[in-house]
Amino acid sequence: MLSQRVFITGGAGFLGINLTRYLLTRGHHVVSYDIASFDYPERNQIHEVTGDIRDVDALYRAMDGCDLVVHTAAALPLYSPDDIRTTDLDGTRNVLEAAKRRGITRVIHISSTAVYGIPDHHPLFEDDQLVGVGPYGEAKVAAERICESYRQHGMIVPILRPKSFVGPERLGVFALLYDWAKDGHGFPMIGSGNNRYQFLDVEDLCQAIYLCATLDDTTVNDTFNIGAKEFTTMREDYQAVLDVAGFGKKIVPLPAAPVIWTLRFLEALKLSPLYKWVYETAVTDSFVSIEKAEQKLGYKPQFSNKQALIRNYHWYVANLNAFANASGVSHRVPWKQGILGIAKRFF
Repeated sequence: MLSQRVFITGGAGFLGINLTRYLLTRGHHVVSYDIASFDYPERNQIHEVTGDIRDVDALYRAMDGCDLVVHTAAALPLYSPDDIRTTDLDGTRNVLEAAKRRGITRVIHISSTAVYGIPDHHPLFEDDQLVGVGPYGEAKVAAERICESYRQHGMIVPILRPKSFVGPERLGVFALLYDWAKDGHGFPMIGSGNNRYQFLDVEDLCQAIYLCATLDDTTVNDTFNIGAKEFTTMREDYQAVLDVAGFGKKIVPLPAAPVIWTLRFLEALKLSPLYKWVYETAVTDSFVSIEKAEQKLGYKPQFSNKQALIRNYHWYVANLNAFANASGVSHRVPWKQGILGIAKRFF
């Protein structure tokens, strides 16, 4: 790929800033399109457009002169059902339509393994049944269908389904683990923790995106699972973070059924940041096959689960002062711990 002008929706988000850095080091120009401000040191190296993907005309204007679109913007599960539907579903259609009107033929869509719902087998393959859980999962499934319809119009629309990814700038639900680790607490785990749960380093996701940006049309116009190649159990992988923290603390397994019922109750009362897809899948295996991406794209993940989590933890500790008093519902800020902050005292 010669030097291109790459349009990134959600450019100010966790994936957006990591992808921006990845592209800048490779000589590309970046346009960040986000409803949030791009408040990173790289601000003077990119073109920033503040806008909403629910505005198709604003998207069309902002895409002027761009060669490629990477669609990372999404309303996450803690957003309202209406925001999720209008952003993740209508917004995806708007991005594709604006690109089509601009004559941009390739749009890389970042989906999620949430499209598989709560499956009954592993590993998961790209042709497995899609069953979205909750408004977010349902919207992600529907957004993929929209992408497939634009393929029928001659556009090249790679769809990537990443596992939960971590790395620099990632907070959200992972900030719970990092906060408890740095303060010298153990960390509770729903169930035994002996289930295998695959994560992904954001640097490896950027690699997959770049492959979809640079390889030929026929190769990339497809759907790919993206995840770590090396992972063990949740208990072992999370314990690696506690070990690095250096307090000798351990993962504490808790009986799954009563904890899940308690979390359902707390979620209904808005006293816990954990939503159904997080705690319902935390007790089961959760991993996808990445063979298709390895074979077709040449994808080669560099980080294991443990390495990705530890890398993210080190970034968290080094940057703690920047977000110590922040909270919200995106991946860029720690989620409010709610009643879980009280539970922390007992571990």
